[in-house]
Amino acid sequence: MPLQVTSKKLIKVLQKLGFEQTRIRGSHHRFAHPDGRKTSVPIHGNESIGSGILNSIIKKDLKMNKKEFLELLER
Repeated sequence: MPLQVTSKKLIKVLQKLGFEQTRIRGSHHRFAHPDGRKTSVPIHGNESIGSGILNSIIKKDLKMNKKEFLELLER
């Protein structure tokens, strides 16, 4: 089952991990972590982020797996 996560929830997880917003360009908010990781979050109202984009953010940008992400999401 694909994850259904809004941009607001994703941003809360990013902040828990220590990411800070560095800029906004159109409907995309850019976040950076002190260790050098970066990611961009699309903001489209209360719509869920597409599963492909979300999986890419979790695996490539956050360098974590879905289980770890879900644990942070539930806190």
